[in-house]
Amino acid sequence: MNAWIHVLSLLLLPMLALAQPDLSRPVGETIAERGSQYYRFERFTLDSADGLRHYRVDLAVPRKPAPPAGYPVAWLLDGNAALAELREDWLGELATGDAPLLVMVGYDTELRFDVAARTYDYTPAPQGQVGPLLEDDVRHRPAGGAAVFRALLEHEIRPRVAARHALDSARQTIWGHSYGGLFVLDSLFGNPGDYRHYVAASPALWWHDGLLLDTERRYRERAGHPPASLLILRGAVERAGGPSADPRLLAARRQAQAAVPGDAAAQMARRLAKLPGLAVTYREYAGQGHGDMLPLSLHQALRLAAGLNER
Repeated sequence: MNAWIHVLSLLLLPMLALAQPDLSRPVGETIAERGSQYYRFERFTLDSADGLRHYRVDLAVPRKPAPPAGYPVAWLLDGNAALAELREDWLGELATGDAPLLVMVGYDTELRFDVAARTYDYTPAPQGQVGPLLEDDVRHRPAGGAAVFRALLEHEIRPRVAARHALDSARQTIWGHSYGGLFVLDSLFGNPGDYRHYVAASPALWWHDGLLLDTERRYRERAGHPPASLLILRGAVERAGGPSADPRLLAARRQAQAAVPGDAAAQMARRLAKLPGLAVTYREYAGQGHGDMLPLSLHQALRLAAGLNER
């Protein structure tokens, strides 16, 4: 059955509309240190094959035993920020459903974001790309490593998690915000079947002149698609940068965003909803800015992974 597209409006204070994620903010004390009655926490680290990126993987393990098929799993990009946002009341909600194992894939830093590493890991490169790809002409961050990072997830991180805990391969959810949302969609289009549920929050569809729209087209033209659900979430008042952003960066980002229409995410959802086997939901939140969408979408993804209704 084809899915539905629903636009949700939430009224919030206007000041929240312009909120952007603070990329220099430290993780600080998290629920892993404070403790939870519903989950316990583990951690391991690893490096990329080229030794340039260093990962910290935090696991939140339900205190109740794994089901016979194994735990449902929520794979959370920007794992440092995800861990910092986790709340005890959220974990209590998950315990009322099919409590998922949370795999928070972050970076080995005390900051919520490693902006250089995530830029490389979460952004796809054009087919046939020759030579290095850069984020923009201002920061010159290496980009285009999504395929490399996807291989790390599948061949390095997933086996390490599976060696520790029983995982239900049929109930895998992946969540990402901004560039992470771009990566989630690129994974659905390029490697369908890796996950059951895909949650793309504020996806950067403008990346590389709308490169992902071509990937989406090729995905839609395929003969068949593994059953999956896709949840696209977006704030109604997202914009590039904040009042203190470098004017050169603002100009570069606005030029990049001009490559796709403002409602590109909604248009994509409408196109994808026509595909058999793919359940698509689109939600746009009035009064919400780009940074606000990170915790909001994370909460929705966790509930989805636990088999609970969205809020």
